[in-house]
Amino acid sequence: MNDHPVTEASGPGYRVQRIEAEEGRAALLFAGELRFRQCFASWQGVRELARPAARHLAFDLSRVDHLDGAATALLLELKSELDGAGTEAEIVGATGSVRAMLELYGAHPAQPSRKTPPAKIGILDQIGRETRELVAESNALDFVGDVALAGAHALRRPSVVNWADVPRLMERAGADGLPIVLMISFLVGLVTAFQAAIQLEQFGASIFVADLVGLSVTRELAPLMTAIIVAGRSGAAFSAELGTMRVSEEIDALRTLGLDPYHFLVFPRVIALVLVLPLLTILADVVGVAGGLLVALLKLDLTAAAYLAQTRQAVQPWDVFSGVAKTAFFGLNIALIACQRGLATRGGAEGVGRATTSAVVTSLFAIVLLDAIFTVVLDAFEG
Repeated sequence: MNDHPVTEASGPGYRVQRIEAEEGRAALLFAGELRFRQCFASWQGVRELARPAARHLAFDLSRVDHLDGAATALLLELKSELDGAGTEAEIVGATGSVRAMLELYGAHPAQPSRKTPPAKIGILDQIGRETRELVAESNALDFVGDVALAGAHALRRPSVVNWADVPRLMERAGADGLPIVLMISFLVGLVTAFQAAIQLEQFGASIFVADLVGLSVTRELAPLMTAIIVAGRSGAAFSAELGTMRVSEEIDALRTLGLDPYHFLVFPRVIALVLVLPLLTILADVVGVAGGLLVALLKLDLTAAAYLAQTRQAVQPWDVFSGVAKTAFFGLNIALIACQRGLATRGGAEGVGRATTSAVVTSLFAIVLLDAIFTVVLDAFEG
């Protein structure tokens, strides 16, 4: 078979080439980005390429980098016209997001489910199946790869990120959650001081309550409690919000409009939490120390000046910085897990509930694990 190009058409960002083959077969080779705004004005040239009679005409999309919903409609309309005129037309070569868009429009049938569980299975077999399905549904590796690719694209073109949503999300995650963060941090500092005072008073070392409260709050308790609260509030909200959008097909609608969900939905939430958690942690440090100060004044008969002077002597800038710095990683962890669980939601309202629960539980586990890793690494670094 000796293929040779006959003619071609092009427009802004894309090119179409007709390849004639033997036995009445031909192909239209599409390359570039098929976006409705760019290709609509020059689409008549593509229609003219398809008009020379051929028994079989293939639309080869293997070289197409992007396909939006309106351009998909143009392709399917042209295919329908050819089918009606007696030409056997088919779309071939589509991969990745291009194939996903075609499947959304019904051009490619979805893959049938192959799950055929036996009628009776043992308890261990059941646990294994549920675990495998949970891992398969989470699509964690796919999500990491998609985020990495979208992040690389966003670094080259920062304008694709939905920056307008970042202030609103920071207000929801930060300002709206500030009262509960401050209250919990104050109580944690107060309880820590009470527990320390019981032991230190026996040795006449009540002043060292300031050391214990200051170090424990700034290095561990304030960052950890702030991250846990944000995971329960914002992480659950993000997962439920994206999960609802997923089951109501709003995510598919965004892709149809040519908007990347990672740029439009995921990255603003990641940026918001990475910026908000360190700020909340600094305030939590101050309020936690204030909780210890209240115990020192009411129970230990210490003066505020003595307590604060001892706190300044015990707590170094590195102690505060190390606690605040790791909360940025906590925020990244919470946002990514919540968005991943939300985008992987299946099964209507029940699926949204499962996704939200899974997002919170997984985030809490990951926060504690990250905190343990930071503790070991910082201890080795300081040693």
